[in-house]
Amino acid sequence: MDKQKIRDKSSQDNANILLLEKGKRGALNVVFGRTMLIVVLLAVQFLLLFEVFRSLRFVKYIYAVQQALNVVFILHMVNRPSVPETKMSWILLVVLVPPVGVFLYLFVEMDWGHRVLNRRLSTLIEETGALLPRNPALAEKIAREAPELNGIARYTWEHGFYPPYENTEVEYLPSGEAALEAILRELDRAEQFIFLEFFIIDEGEMWGRVLKKLEEKVAAGVEVRVLYDGTCAIFRLPYRYPKMMEQLGIQCKMFSPLRPLVSTHYNNRDHRKILVVDGKVALTGGVNLADEYINKKQLFGHWKDNALLLRGEAVRSFTLMFLQMWNIDQQGESFARYLSVSESAPGAPGYVLPYADSPLDDERVGEMVYLDILNRASRYVHIMTPYLILDREMITALTFAAKRGVEVSILLPHIPDKRYAFALAKTHYRELLSAGVHILEYTPGFVHAKVFVADDLRAVVGTINLDYRSLYLHFECAAYLHDMPAVGAVERDFQETAKQCQEIRLEDLRNIGPLTRAGGWLMKVLAPLM
Repeated sequence: MDKQKIRDKSSQDNANILLLEKGKRGALNVVFGRTMLIVVLLAVQFLLLFEVFRSLRFVKYIYAVQQALNVVFILHMVNRPSVPETKMSWILLVVLVPPVGVFLYLFVEMDWGHRVLNRRLSTLIEETGALLPRNPALAEKIAREAPELNGIARYTWEHGFYPPYENTEVEYLPSGEAALEAILRELDRAEQFIFLEFFIIDEGEMWGRVLKKLEEKVAAGVEVRVLYDGTCAIFRLPYRYPKMMEQLGIQCKMFSPLRPLVSTHYNNRDHRKILVVDGKVALTGGVNLADEYINKKQLFGHWKDNALLLRGEAVRSFTLMFLQMWNIDQQGESFARYLSVSESAPGAPGYVLPYADSPLDDERVGEMVYLDILNRASRYVHIMTPYLILDREMITALTFAAKRGVEVSILLPHIPDKRYAFALAKTHYRELLSAGVHILEYTPGFVHAKVFVADDLRAVVGTINLDYRSLYLHFECAAYLHDMPAVGAVERDFQETAKQCQEIRLEDLRNIGPLTRAGGWLMKVLAPLM
C-alpha cells in the first residue's frame, strides 16, 4: 500500500477508522481539477452538436415551415406512448425555444448513450434470471393465501425475474445510526465475500469505520467488492479512488464516471443501496455511506433515514442485483457460485419480494408497485419520502385512495436539501389536501427514508423516491414485505416520526413564500425533464 496516499492512518487506527485521501470538496479543486476539464470538453461537444442540428434544420427555413414542423412534432408527441407530463414538457420546450428544444429532443431520442448499455443489461438479465427459478409450490401457496401479493409477484417476475420468497427474517432499522451498527456487525461475520453498492460514499466516520472493517476482512481472505456512483467524483471522492481502494485489496468501481464524451447515459445514476455478506445477509434502504446519514455532520437539521436487514432466501435477489450492475460493462463472470450459498430462515413468517428498477427499459417497476399498494389499500397508506414531484397517474392514485376513505398520509422534510425540489413539492399540496390527503413535515430536519406501508399488511422499504428521477431515470431497488412482523415495525416508526411533524393544512399554504411559489410554478412544467 502506498503510504503517501493514506491520511493520518496511525492516529485513526485508535478510533477504528481508516481514511484514504481527502476528497474533492472545495470549489477550487473542482474549478482547477479534472472535473472542470471534463465539463469544458463536454460543453464544447454539446455546442458542436447543437450547431450541427441547428444548421440542418434552420438554414433558409421560413416561419411558416417552422410552424408546420411544430404541428408535426406536437402530433408525434401526442401519439407516442409516453407520460403526459413528459410530452407536455417537450412540446412546450420545442414551441417556445425551437432550436434548443429540437436539439435536446433529437439528442435524447437518438439515445447514443443508452443503446449499448441497454443491450448489455437486457442480455445480462435474460442470461442470469434463470439462476433465480420461480418456485411453483410457493407460487401456488401465494395464489391461495395471499392473492393480493400474487399479482405483483407475477409482474416483477415477468419484468426482471424477481420472485417472492418465504423463510426470510427481516429487521427494520429506523435510522442511519442503527443501519451503521448493523453493517459493522454483519461485516464482522463475513467469511467468503462482501458486496457493497451505494449511490454515495464519502470520507468521514461512517465510511472510515466501514472501510477499516473491509481492510481487515481482505487481510483475512474475504473477497470484497465496492461499487459507487460516478457523481461522487465531482465533490466527494478523488477520481482515482478505485485505484486507491485496490491498493487495500478491495475491488472497486465507479458506475458511469464522468468522462469527456457527451452521452445521455449520464442522466441515469446508480441510486441503489445494497450490502450483501456471504449471500446470507442483505441490507437495503435509504442510507448511504456518509456522515450526514448518521448525523455526525449536520446539513439540514436532523437526518431521518432507514434500512432493512434481510437474512434468508430473499438475499439471493440482492446478490443477483449487485452482480448484474457490477458486470454491466464486462462479460464472462459466473454468478452461480455466489447465488448457491444463500441460507434459509425456516419458520420466518410472511413473504419478501426484492425487486429492482432500471431506466433502460420502458417499465416503471418502482412506480407500479407503489400504485398497486395505493389501489389495494382499504384502511391506510402511510408514506415517507424526501421528494414529492408527481406525475398525474400518482396524483390520481393518491387522491382517489383518500376520496374512497383510505387514510393517506405523506411525511416529508421541513428542511429541504434541494430548494427546487421543495418548491416543486409544494405545488402539489393544494390538490392533495383538498382531496383529503394528509401532509406532514418533519420539523427537526430532513427525511430521506423511502417508505410505503399499508393496512398493517404490506410495506415497501428501499431507495425509490416519489420523484421523476427515481421513478424514471435511476437504477433503484427495494423490498416488498407482506404479512410479517417487520411491517408493524415500519408502521410504528412512521407513527413515532409523525409525532415530530407539523401537519400542513390548506390555510397554511398562504404562508408559502412568493419565491418558493413562483419557482415551483415555473419549474413544474419542466419537472419531468429535470
